[in-house]
Amino acid sequence: MNRPLSRRNLLTSLAAIPAVALIAACSDSGEDAKAADVKPANPSTPAKPATPAAAKVPEAQGTVDMAQLLKPGALPEKQLGKDDAKVTIVEYASMTCPHCAHFNETTFPELKTKYIDSGKVRYILREFPFDPSAEAGFMLARCAKDNYFPMVDVLFKQQPSWVGVNNTKEALLQISKLAGFTQESFEACLTDQKLLDDVRAVQKRGADEFKVDSTPTFFINGKTYKGAMSIEEMSAIIDPLL
Repeated sequence: MNRPLSRRNLLTSLAAIPAVALIAACSDSGEDAKAADVKPANPSTPAKPATPAAAKVPEAQGTVDMAQLLKPGALPEKQLGKDDAKVTIVEYASMTCPHCAHFNETTFPELKTKYIDSGKVRYILREFPFDPSAEAGFMLARCAKDNYFPMVDVLFKQQPSWVGVNNTKEALLQISKLAGFTQESFEACLTDQKLLDDVRAVQKRGADEFKVDSTPTFFINGKTYKGAMSIEEMSAIIDPLL
């Protein structure tokens, strides 16, 4: 669960965040936040050779009003793809969630090539951090401006090097320097109270209005899907909508 943190407290707390606080990255329920959650996630169905047409369509766990979902929030939307795409995917993710990192590594590249780059899907990523490290990761991605998605990608790919380590702040600083940050711009980003408040507002809205309680959570043309899906599963959902 998130606790109110002051500007300085967020920055200094990154130097020694207890591992137990990071284990809960994929759920805001203490009952669900088991140590097993830090293991690499698997697709919701066993990996096996399949074509999109052969994959079983995952069952939706609810619906939301797309007009409400797409209303502007506390932060400008970070999206890929065309505004007039037939399918809109909104993902709520946490930077410290291993399931989100697994989706980013195994499914997202093909999703981007097959559907987003071809104009069939508009993809929106929204922040849903469960801990101070995840908040910091998203803040740094926002501060990277036009490099938001590349920064998110790097942080997901290098998740083991900065999540649950002895000095998260230093680990994030080293990654940030490779992305063009200086010590000064790094600290300025993580002491930006308005940005921190806005990131939290995005999360609060997701929880309050759209019942997001775990990551990743996807809304695909208004239907809710929870968990890291394979490209076959996503294709089974997307293709009938095109």
